[in-house]
Amino acid sequence: MSGSDSRPPAAQSLTAPPFTDPPFPAQPLPGRPPAPEPAPAAWDAGVQVEIVIPVRDEERELAPSVRRLDAHLRDHFPFTSRITIADNGSTDGTWAQALALAGELPSVSAARLARPGRGGALRSIWSASDAAVVAYMDVDLSTDLNALLPLLAPLLSGHSDVAIGTRLARGARVIRGPRREIISRCYNLLLHATLGTGFSDAQCGFKAVRADAARLLLPLTEDTGWFFDTELLVLAERAGLRIHEVPVDWIDDPDSRVAIVPTALADLRGIARLGIALARGTITVPVLRGPAPPGLRPGGRPGRYGQLASQLARFIVVGVASTVAYVLLYLLLRGVLAAQAANALSLLITAVANTAANRRLTFGIRGRAHAARHQLRGLIAFGIGLAVTSGALAALQAVTARPGRAAEVAVLVTANLVATVVRFALYRSWVFRGHGGRGGPGAIPAPRSAGPETPSDLVQRQLLDLSE
Repeated sequence: MSGSDSRPPAAQSLTAPPFTDPPFPAQPLPGRPPAPEPAPAAWDAGVQVEIVIPVRDEERELAPSVRRLDAHLRDHFPFTSRITIADNGSTDGTWAQALALAGELPSVSAARLARPGRGGALRSIWSASDAAVVAYMDVDLSTDLNALLPLLAPLLSGHSDVAIGTRLARGARVIRGPRREIISRCYNLLLHATLGTGFSDAQCGFKAVRADAARLLLPLTEDTGWFFDTELLVLAERAGLRIHEVPVDWIDDPDSRVAIVPTALADLRGIARLGIALARGTITVPVLRGPAPPGLRPGGRPGRYGQLASQLARFIVVGVASTVAYVLLYLLLRGVLAAQAANALSLLITAVANTAANRRLTFGIRGRAHAARHQLRGLIAFGIGLAVTSGALAALQAVTARPGRAAEVAVLVTANLVATVVRFALYRSWVFRGHGGRGGPGAIPAPRSAGPETPSDLVQRQLLDLSE
């Protein structure tokens, strides 16, 4: 049984304390030399791979899935391994089944955490693991187990540091509904645009990481839910770790317990939190292997592309809040004002607030210096937005004399998105240019030419920056 842990069954069952931060420093200690490049561990001691299955109220799926995984490891896996069932907050018979499986199968252990949250469970178990490589997979085993060895072999050989299954790369074969497919692709595109990520699939429940790298990155993570995967991958990429991707065969579980809307909102909050923390430097990512990915300086400090991506992430967050406020104000004022007047007034109010918020949050400018100048320039950018939205509203009224409120709002939101692209280019290249302060998030490079630039030139130059 080359694929099993030889510990006696009595040692397989344990009850872990509630989730707490593992006892690792959040960043390298002062004066400590740079972390060495991860090297292959000595395989003559301990378990080589620990696979964690996080579960919560999964009594129906747990036993058949664990037995199937255990059989696959025993018959087809050439490395010593352990399966750990991480019960995080179950209220049904899941924990009793986990204990029974730990007593029945020598390679299975069970840990119970009182606090719900997949990310918290993984962080707790991985932090305490004595294995050389730690991994996890969803309890429904949606991923074909034949991908397990290709996932883990590059880590065990020392070739790579992190490995992920991907449903979005060439060669993957996926069976799932169109709604989940669209949400998944949009989420990963958002990650590429806001955080400058290079990996293709952040959400596939099939990942592994070398334990030595995990111990350095886990203390930097905060999320205890579904965003944990994304957070760890972003930190790993910024630490210069090599991420290996395995196209998988995936069959979606129709009985999935994941609540799509709350999970999506939590992911958006996670993107905003992580992007702002990285941009402000409140998270210091150690350089663990070689140079950082393109667009990042060593230690995760953003270069030109990384700075642009982090600013764009914060601008999007502010923009979403501003758009919601704009629509609510328009609907409120539309009851007493004509459409054009309601649009102009609501846009003016939100433009002033938007300029102030972007000044502080997106470009990191504090204090009153140049605040009036920034607001004046912001109002000029507002004028462009007003022209775009008013023109769109006039075009709608030319098509139909009495458009409904829903049609007006849809047209205005679409036009406002177009105006937002122009406004971001103007904010970055003109409104706040040269006033970033101390090289922080708003420290923007000097102009490429001394001559005046038109708004069209500014937009084109920003697009060139994005392509570099």
